[in-house]
Amino acid sequence: MIRASLFAFALLAAACTPPAADTPPPAEPAAFEAPVGPTNAAEATAADTCGAAAHQALIGTPASGIDLATLPPGTRIVTPETMVTQDFVPTRLNITTGTDGNVASLNCY
Repeated sequence: MIRASLFAFALLAAACTPPAADTPPPAEPAAFEAPVGPTNAAEATAADTCGAAAHQALIGTPASGIDLATLPPGTRIVTPETMVTQDFVPTRLNITTGTDGNVASLNCY
């Protein structure tokens, strides 16, 4: 009697499980694709990804007179003493100054 009850319970428990879903085969690994867009500061600046060309008039002017509110968000003023992160952000405008405090260059990195 106990064996029959256990068998019936096992049969009912198996009947309550959902059917196995048809799973698609694993996807093929994607082929390697070269990165799209600039991969270094020289390429980004040449492609003007940060809008540096629109601010070329700043070159030679004192950096202390720059109003950051008129520049793209995330713009950095980099002096010779400034420590900067090494992350590459092609859309970030970097205003580099010389030791005289004047803007020396505009770069995208």
